[in-house]
Amino acid sequence: MTVKVLVQPSGHEFEVEGDETILDAALRHGFAFPYGCRSGLCGSCRGKVLAGEITYPEGVPEKLSDEERAAGEAFFCKAVPVSDVTVEVREISAAKEIEVRTLPCRVAKLERLNHDVMLVMLKLPATDRMQFLAGQYVDFLLPGGKRRSFSLANAPHNDELLELHIRHIDGGRFTSEVFDKWKVRDIVRIEGPLGSFYLRDESDKPIIMLAGGTGFAPLKGMVEHSIERGSERPIHLYWGVRAREDLYMHELAEEWARTLPNFRYTPVLSEPKPEDEWWGRTGYVHEVVMADYADLSGYEVYASGPPAMVYAGRDAFVTRGLASDDYYSDAFEFAND
Repeated sequence: MTVKVLVQPSGHEFEVEGDETILDAALRHGFAFPYGCRSGLCGSCRGKVLAGEITYPEGVPEKLSDEERAAGEAFFCKAVPVSDVTVEVREISAAKEIEVRTLPCRVAKLERLNHDVMLVMLKLPATDRMQFLAGQYVDFLLPGGKRRSFSLANAPHNDELLELHIRHIDGGRFTSEVFDKWKVRDIVRIEGPLGSFYLRDESDKPIIMLAGGTGFAPLKGMVEHSIERGSERPIHLYWGVRAREDLYMHELAEEWARTLPNFRYTPVLSEPKPEDEWWGRTGYVHEVVMADYADLSGYEVYASGPPAMVYAGRDAFVTRGLASDDYYSDAFEFAND
C-alpha cells in the first residue's frame, strides 16, 4: 500500500510505501526531516500529525507520553502511516540547523581505490545516526587535541555507514596510519557534521561541479542526493587529476553520464602518462570549464579539492559572469601537527 504525506508549513508532498516510516520516506525523497538516533530514543524527529492515522509497528516510543500522542505528537523515525497524513515538522535547510555531535565510530571497511586513495566506511553505534547535508565533512579527533578533516562521500539518505575517501599524503602521519595501521573494527572518534559546503536544494539553477583529486568525494554525495530526490537540475561534473590512475571512481561517473539525462561528466588530466593513451581533455580543470562556458551567469558552481584549483576557479569564473554568491567551495588545506 502506498500513502501520501503532506508536510506543513513547507507544502512538500511525498509517498510512503509499505511499512516504511515517515522519516525513511522523507529522506528517500530528499526532504531533510530532523533526526538523531533513528531508533526512537532521542526525540529529535518529533513532529505533529495534523490529519490522518499512524501506527508504531515496533511499539510506541517510551519517551512519547499518552498525553503527547493525544495532542498529535509523533516520532517520525518509528511512525508508519496507515492513511494519507498531514504532518507538521521543521525541515532543515541550512547547516546551522543540524546539531554537531561527537561520536565514537567503528571502522567497518577499508578498501584501496587506487594507488593512494583509501575508501573508509565508518559505522556509528547502533542507537546513533549522524544527520548531515550533502557535501559536509567530519573531523577525526586525535590525541593532543589534533584534528583531521575529511568530506562525507555518501548522500544523507544513505547514512547507515559514513563514507570517506582518504588520500595518502607523503609524510602525513595520520594518513600513513590509515593506510598502514588501521584495521576493520578499530574504534575512532569523530565530530560532525561540519562546514557550509553543501548542496542548495532550494535552487533550480544548473550546476557545474569542479573536483580536484579527492574533492570528488563531497560532490559524489551531492550527485547521489540529487538522484535520490529525482532532481532535474542539469549537472556538469569536471574532475581534474594528474594521470588516469587518479580517477579512482571514473567508472561510476561514466555510469551517471550514461544513465542520467541531465548529467554530464568531463575528466581532465593535467599530466597524462604515455601508458594512459589519453585522448580526453588535458590541462588545468578550471581552464577547461572556461573553454566550454563563455557565460556562467545563471549557474551555480560547487568546487572542492586543492586550494590552488578552488581559488583559481573562483577568480576566473566571476570574469565569465558567475555571481560570487553562487560559487560554493571547500578547499582541502593540509593540516600540520
